[in-house]
Amino acid sequence: MESDSLSRRDLLCSMLKASAAVAVSSSLATAQSAMASPTLLEDLVAANRILAQQGVLDGYGHVSVRQEGAAGRYLLSRSLAPALTAAADIQQYDLDSNPLDPAARPSFIERFIHGEIYRARPDVHAIVHSHAPALIPFGVTGIALRPLYHMTAFVGEGVPIFEIRKARGDDPKMLMLVHNPALGRALAATLGTKAAALMRGHGAVVMGSSLPHVVGRSVYLSLNATLQAQAIALGGSINYLDLQEAREEIPDNYQRAWDLWKRQVQEAGCRNQNPGGG
Repeated sequence: MESDSLSRRDLLCSMLKASAAVAVSSSLATAQSAMASPTLLEDLVAANRILAQQGVLDGYGHVSVRQEGAAGRYLLSRSLAPALTAAADIQQYDLDSNPLDPAARPSFIERFIHGEIYRARPDVHAIVHSHAPALIPFGVTGIALRPLYHMTAFVGEGVPIFEIRKARGDDPKMLMLVHNPALGRALAATLGTKAAALMRGHGAVVMGSSLPHVVGRSVYLSLNATLQAQAIALGGSINYLDLQEAREEIPDNYQRAWDLWKRQVQEAGCRNQNPGGG
């Protein structure tokens, strides 16, 4: 009986996945111009849900990906909690962060983070903006975030801190948010060629060559911050990665972790749609 129950559950899960694929294709058909491949949309939805499941994003924060074959466009969810994102919520933007669909739904206020970084960094193909709690202290204390272990070797190149007070001038509106292109450009300038930047009293931005890459970096950057704070609390000297060790990033760009995390969020979605099991 248990075997039959598992078989029915697996079948239902497969059917739900197939339905999701149909929904993605339907979303593409209604986009104004071949918005993205079904795979890219599926991965962007998965990235949102993975980052929420891993505690990097909560009700706030966002992840984007550069449009395939259209370097001047990017894909980002409408203004929505990341864990709730579905394919139908994905919208297409130009680098001025204007939605390209006239019927677009409300956008994230801080979408300018994405547009201006993509404009400044042709090498970047995916971006995460988070408020990960473990990172916040390193943006306000003067203690530099440093590479504690091999999963975050990229931290060795340095993680600059964006000070929005200097960038906003006398603008009294939304003092801590990157709510216009000028602030987005200032953040991009602070980031420079680095893989990540902290935002004082706010959060962080992380760059990647792909969605699996930026998701992996974001998850392990937060873990590095947690471990570094624990190491500091223990007292004594800390033996961080040296410059040579910090040049060696994870060989597969976190693909193995991505495959695991993506499977987990897909299976969680199946369970949520079928809470009664077999």
